[in-house]
Amino acid sequence: MTEIDYAAMSDQELKRYFLENRQDETAFQAFLERRRKSSKIIAKVGEPDFDEKIEAAIRQKLEQKHGNR
Repeated sequence: MTEIDYAAMSDQELKRYFLENRQDETAFQAFLERRRKSSKIIAKVGEPDFDEKIEAAIRQKLEQKHGNR
């Protein structure tokens, strides 16, 4: 069997590959690891500007979504 280079795949390619090859546990782990690395902490509970940070992050996501149409 040919060795698959998951690192060479874009996020979208890796997602598509995994969805088409759900039995590939290594692809699933590679996909999860990328998701973990791409996640960032927006704010911590108890910060004085917690609400503002969350609202700004939501606005940014909405603008990105509407801009990609």
